[in-house]
Amino acid sequence: MIEATMEKATADAREAHYLRLVEEYEPAIHRLAMTYEREAAQRQDLVQEIWLALWRSLPSFRGDCSERTFVFRIGHNRGVTHIQRSLRRKTEALDEDAPFVDERVDPEGDAIRRQRQERLRHGVARLPLGLRQVVVLALEGLSHREIGDVLGLTENNVAVRLTRARTALLQLLESSGAKR
Repeated sequence: MIEATMEKATADAREAHYLRLVEEYEPAIHRLAMTYEREAAQRQDLVQEIWLALWRSLPSFRGDCSERTFVFRIGHNRGVTHIQRSLRRKTEALDEDAPFVDERVDPEGDAIRRQRQERLRHGVARLPLGLRQVVVLALEGLSHREIGDVLGLTENNVAVRLTRARTALLQLLESSGAKR
């Protein structure tokens, strides 16, 4: 009887923890998924895969890293797996016109902000995957250490990739006529 009660309490705590993570990280996970998949339907599938992987991995979370790093690491791993599967199936090229903003943002929002986001989105989408990954995670506010934990890189490697990504992004934006 006591074991059943404890198992129920553990299951309830796990569910509450999971729901809190979904609420807190849902917009970020959608943006992260855009790093790996630009086609809307495939991206939504990836988001669902990430949430399922998080649910399955939650019991193994030991607190060795922050929750944020844990969530983004799972998202990154699912994204890499998604790309590998896509390459194996030789799917069509990714849709360049997919939005790079949280789709729940008010469409009547500030026009200047949307224009800048659109230019940034197009620039980031044109970066090679290794640079795109660090930029998206940096834009999510992760530190160099957290990005390194998520991607399996050293902090120095993250810093180098971010510098290269910024340089490449500036060149892309300038070559397309977009001013900072």
